Amino acid sequence: MSTASKLTLAGTSIMATGIVVFVHYAQRSEKAAMHAGVVRDVEQQRVKKERQADFDMQQALEREYRTVQPVHDGGASNQVQAGSGG
Repeated sequence: MSTASKLTLAGTSIMATGIVVFVHYAQRSEKAAMHAGVVRDVEQQRVKKERQADFDMQQALEREYRTVQPVHDGGASNQVQAGSGG
């Protein structure tokens, strides 16, 4: 084998090995990024369920309080009555 052919063989072997290593590294990093996305989505769903449960609890409390206590409309009807009575 000539020196040129040995250098060509060595260069292509090193290049092929480098490409294989790069592809494996890229696949690992892509897999990690996809997993991070799944973890983030699960966390968002958990927060959404927690907020929905809080909202449902607040609605139930409001319904309960409305049955126990009389609620006025913030004085809007009082202003109309006060203006027409004078």
